[in-house]
Amino acid sequence: MSLLNHQLELLAPARDADIGIAAIDHGADAVYIGGPAFGARASAGNDVADIERLARHAHRFGARIFVTHNTILRDDELEPARRMAWDVYRAGADVLIIQDMGLLELELPPIQLHASTQTDIRTAEKARFLQDVGFSQIVLARELSLEQIREIHAALDADRCKLEFFVHGALCVAYSGQCYISHAHTGRSANRGDCSQACRLPYHVVDAQGRFVAHDKHVLSMKDNNQSANLAALVDAGVRSFKIEGRYKDMGYVKNITAHYRKLLDELIESREGSDFPLARASSGRATFSFTPDPNQNFNREFTDYFVNGRQDDIGAFDSPKNAGQPIGWVTRAGADWIELELDDPHAVLHNGDGLCYFDLQKELVGVAINRAERLGLPPPPAQGQRGGTRWRVFPKDPVAGMRDLRKGTRINRNRDMDWVRTLEKKSSERRIAVWARFADTPDGVRLTLTDEDGFAGDAAAACEKLPSRDPARGKEALRDHLARFGATIFEPLDIAIDLAQPWFIPASLINQLRRGAVEALEAARASGYRRPARAEPVDPPVPYPEDSLSYLANVFNQKARDFYAKHGVKVIDAAYESHEEEGEVSLMITKHCVRWSMSLCPKQAKGVVGVKGTIKAEPLQLINGSEKLTLRFDCKPCEMHVVGKMKKSVLQQRAREMAEVPMQFYRTRPAARSAR
Repeated sequence: MSLLNHQLELLAPARDADIGIAAIDHGADAVYIGGPAFGARASAGNDVADIERLARHAHRFGARIFVTHNTILRDDELEPARRMAWDVYRAGADVLIIQDMGLLELELPPIQLHASTQTDIRTAEKARFLQDVGFSQIVLARELSLEQIREIHAALDADRCKLEFFVHGALCVAYSGQCYISHAHTGRSANRGDCSQACRLPYHVVDAQGRFVAHDKHVLSMKDNNQSANLAALVDAGVRSFKIEGRYKDMGYVKNITAHYRKLLDELIESREGSDFPLARASSGRATFSFTPDPNQNFNREFTDYFVNGRQDDIGAFDSPKNAGQPIGWVTRAGADWIELELDDPHAVLHNGDGLCYFDLQKELVGVAINRAERLGLPPPPAQGQRGGTRWRVFPKDPVAGMRDLRKGTRINRNRDMDWVRTLEKKSSERRIAVWARFADTPDGVRLTLTDEDGFAGDAAAACEKLPSRDPARGKEALRDHLARFGATIFEPLDIAIDLAQPWFIPASLINQLRRGAVEALEAARASGYRRPARAEPVDPPVPYPEDSLSYLANVFNQKARDFYAKHGVKVIDAAYESHEEEGEVSLMITKHCVRWSMSLCPKQAKGVVGVKGTIKAEPLQLINGSEKLTLRFDCKPCEMHVVGKMKKSVLQQRAREMAEVPMQFYRTRPAARSAR
């Protein structure tokens, strides 16, 4: 087994190059970022010059840049997508993350390929297939359990293909790549980077008899993913790349969450030192932080570890898809333009600009933005069993009279701490690569040699007159002190060896000159020694796909993708949902989340319950949001839920207008005459 299989990769998101650079500085081993187009976050694109700037910085630490190329493509987009792949490769990108198999039929650059989570990898058979067609890393479905991950890992060649898994951030309720509600209702396709997030809307849930099961609840909205407690178990199951969600997230989020998982992974690596299977970081240098990472400080809908440890009862953010923050205190009284609060923690401080919130009687989240906060001092000592803390008067931005159900005793959360925000707006980390320094005589002067933790070396020499130091002990200490001053470089001395015939007097200016020269030489050696990961060769002859027919769920949207699957033995290949051939009711979302289970209406939950057994059935339910209606059907054998509906006429009509104005090419299974709108 190769050394690579011992390396743990922390993979951070980047909305832009500056955020990507911050992720590297806070300990990321790799960053994934959108290129100029064709990424699964349509409004998170970056030009090639920014990709180049980010790659140049990342490669200094041996870190890698992944470019998201993970939308499904029309036929007329294939050539622009191919050209973009070459552009980002020339800019220094290390990896393309791909969803559309049509890209594998094109002349791509020799860049490593990773299978996007949108390829919906849930089985060992599919994972093995993707490995054998040339993917070096595959992003597993978020819904998998540890046992399922172990099964997939066992089916792969660990030297050829690594497993990547999401460990933090927002959760799509659907299996990735298997959600079409956005396109059906708005014409905006999640598989083309433009999801309208219907899953975050409130719905009424109605049963087969028309009775309300839930009223105005966000029943498709999940809590946020947090696998902090499961990292060791995920490593043991075979995961080697730990992915943070968030290409729309801001700088503060990326800094904080990257630092959080960097610390956890470093602790795990250190705990396995000397074991039969030691672990290692996937890039160079150690990051230190000027703050204590805390995932609770960033936007979150509360946390869940989802299905990693099996189905859980409480995975949904059904009351609100917003950031509820952390409990901080309660209301003691309210005036016309102020609210008085008593805080739980006597050391807690409120700041101008903080964001507070609370749940009203309908469980809707109400925000309170603070214009001004004033400390009122300590309350009287509480009686036994009562609460106590500091008292504050806050003057909200909006009128207090408009804040629903705000009254004495209302629990208050803080979802924006301006002190925290300001901390992360500043420089908040240092990442340094350890070096061994040797300062030695040469026949006509002195030489400084730097050797880093990866074995790269750089040196600089200078001729000088060698005069004995007047104070050898102090002179040697001063020399060591000057040699250790690496300042704003990316290096820090681990050890300094002084190998001189005797303590010479060396001018500080000469030492500084040698240090700068040796650092430049070492940086050049690292740059020339950096090797991008190799592109894997597909197995020849082509391996068969695990199935011989594909429905619209395979997202085949161009002729090259159709050719790819045909080459691998698939006989029947339907067109993607975006081709508008599925005009009737179909599964618009497939999800492991089950509304019946979450509401204790699952027949499996009723087994053995006296008086209930046999009376609860997995009958369909209906979701209603305004005029939108969706049907929930339950497939109990794989324990999955299907959200069923059909494409709106307005979407079909809009496509017809677009085609009349600017004809577009995309793969269809029907003859053109039959498919004309």
